[in-house]
Amino acid sequence: MAAFIAKQMVGNQLSAVKDAAGGGDGGDDGDDKEKAEEEERERQEAIREAEERRKEKHRKMEEEREKMRQDIRDKYNIKKKEEVVEAMPQEEPNPLMRKKKTPEELAAEAEQEELDDFTKLKNQMETQVGELKTQIEGKCVMQ
Repeated sequence: MAAFIAKQMVGNQLSAVKDAAGGGDGGDDGDDKEKAEEEERERQEAIREAEERRKEKHRKMEEEREKMRQDIRDKYNIKKKEEVVEAMPQEEPNPLMRKKKTPEELAAEAEQEELDDFTKLKNQMETQVGELKTQIEGKCVMQ
């Protein structure tokens, strides 16, 4: 695989040097482009296949490792650590290690606080208006 890629890279460079020096046959530019495109497609396909093989190999190795880990856990009656990992983020004993807020988050919080203040004032005004209305209705009784 590596030899194929090296051959492709060196071959393309040699072709470029030949063409620049005038040693190449200048009449087949269209044919050369087609060949170059075909070689590029083959190279891309080879790279893709190599990547797929690498990923499959990695997946199989990870499955084997996980199976071995599970066998050890079963043998010694050990619980999986994922349960402990979930509990860790809830605790924040050190305030210096907490997640820092972005300026956007800070602006959103400030806007929310302003809205809260506005809604409090609005509710107070509505209650006062309601109280005044009931007082006025109590004093102005129609006979």
